[in-house]
Amino acid sequence: MFRFEPFLRDGLLRLSASQMRCRGCLGPLQEGAQAGLCGACWSGLVPLGDQRCPRCALNHDPDSSCADPVAWTFGDALWDYHGGRPALGSMLMSGIKSGEQGWMDVLMARVSESPLPSFAGSADLVTAAPTAFHRRWMRGFDLAEEAARGIADRLGVPFRRTLRKDTWIRRQAGRTQSDRRKLAKKTIGALRKAAVGDKIILLVDDVWTTGTTLLRCAQALREAGASEVRVLTLFRAT
Repeated sequence: MFRFEPFLRDGLLRLSASQMRCRGCLGPLQEGAQAGLCGACWSGLVPLGDQRCPRCALNHDPDSSCADPVAWTFGDALWDYHGGRPALGSMLMSGIKSGEQGWMDVLMARVSESPLPSFAGSADLVTAAPTAFHRRWMRGFDLAEEAARGIADRLGVPFRRTLRKDTWIRRQAGRTQSDRRKLAKKTIGALRKAAVGDKIILLVDDVWTTGTTLLRCAQALREAGASEVRVLTLFRAT
């Protein structure tokens, strides 16, 4: 006997799916869609160019200095912050830092599959750029730490929190580049239990813009006794 209810339900579900729109480009949610973003938007996870500097991850004359100071031996990022249309890195970071758990889960799955730079393989310890406690508490997660833990698991080395950040410092996101560069050195320091002496540290963060936060982190790690600091971020603003 024909049952009308399942037929009607399945038809409504198909109609609903066909009317759903991507939260990024507003196009149809076709095959490859995840967490409300279509496959075309997720394809905006674009690797950086092959000619990038091995320290600042930007393209510049190899005989010239990096545009901003660095305190690490190697530096790289998994993806271009401005890759895709719309720029996926910018969109993801804004949403995730507002508490978009679904986007973070998909991004972490991509991190677990993305090729890592060769210099990551000889690290002794993985750590993350610190987030102020109240921001971690408000979001319910720390993106840099989530990425760092996953990368540490892939490398088979320990993850450890080694750094602390001034609780009330104004967040870097949304500030001008000149303001970002004014981040005081005392803002970030090593924890007493950091135990980084004579170790090669892989420092992980979410977004690399001017590199000032990374600079302060690397300086603190070196002052705490790390033999070498290497930097890896999810996104690099080029």
